[in-house]
Amino acid sequence: EDDGISGLKMDTRPGLQRMHDDIRRGQIDLVITKDSSRLARNYLDFGLLFEKFFPKNHVRYIGLTDNVDSERDDGFIPIRAYFNEHYCRDISGKIHATYDIKAKEGQFTGCLAPFGYKKDPADKNHLIIDEDTAPIVRKLFAYALDGHGSNYIRRKLEDEQIPCPTWWNRQKGLRKVYSKFEKLDPENGRFVWDFTTIQDILANPVYIGTIASQKSEYKFKVGWIGAKKPEDWITVENMHEPIIDRALWNRVQALLAQKARPFACGTIGLFARKARCANCGCTLRSSVTNGRRYLQCPNRHVAKNACAGAFIAVSRLERLVLGELNRLSAEYLDKDELERSVAF
Repeated sequence: EDDGISGLKMDTRPGLQRMHDDIRRGQIDLVITKDSSRLARNYLDFGLLFEKFFPKNHVRYIGLTDNVDSERDDGFIPIRAYFNEHYCRDISGKIHATYDIKAKEGQFTGCLAPFGYKKDPADKNHLIIDEDTAPIVRKLFAYALDGHGSNYIRRKLEDEQIPCPTWWNRQKGLRKVYSKFEKLDPENGRFVWDFTTIQDILANPVYIGTIASQKSEYKFKVGWIGAKKPEDWITVENMHEPIIDRALWNRVQALLAQKARPFACGTIGLFARKARCANCGCTLRSSVTNGRRYLQCPNRHVAKNACAGAFIAVSRLERLVLGELNRLSAEYLDKDELERSVAF
């Protein structure tokens, strides 16, 4: 049941979680694996199971090939667990080094080709234009060039009944998943595009022939930490045929940069591009009603059942954020030390 799932994380292994539940119900009193690395490659998780969870629930553990038995602990078992994790760390480092080399060579290493492209049958690390979907990409950029935002574009795509990338991936046999909109509305959900999908397409330099890699920050055992700034990406130009002319792409980028528009007083909103909808994850948009400024989810009015939609007054959000900052400072900061460090 856990085939193909990393042994570094217990919470992502359904088979292991089911075993945990059976043990808690008293249905298992003996656990046997081929070797101890098959139980967990993270030495902290292994220690939690071997030294706490199993004894507490009266379970004996045996690792066959490395002669591990919880009833006769020789004291070296935690050391074996550490080396199991070290092996994973070493493999992870080698894999990332390989991806770095490919990124610097301008090779495409993603699982799925960007929308509008497909992998070259002769070279999986090279992209070629997908004539079925490339016209849709050009349509998106044309709308953006006319000054329309992502919210307008997604409404137009729905009106024109143009299926979203998830639907196209299924039609081409690349994926079997359904978007959240398709699940809510099986008949017409395929025509509802995710707001962030449009934003990502419009900002992706792949459409001018550039391969941009290493966009995210990862850490061993932690996984994804956050997105890198565009200037920290590894980019290699002229690696495949472009769908969008570079001059057009540059004009669209300039228009996108203006989307975080300043208020009438000339300042950018405090929460611009920072506040997101808790329901769908979209960036909240600013609006003004009767002189009061609000933030609301753009999905509120996109399509039926698209999103319940967040809606909050900026003044209320400011009070909530300030209250949370005060709470955190009171809990974690030493007031006397802070006053000494800022004293003139």
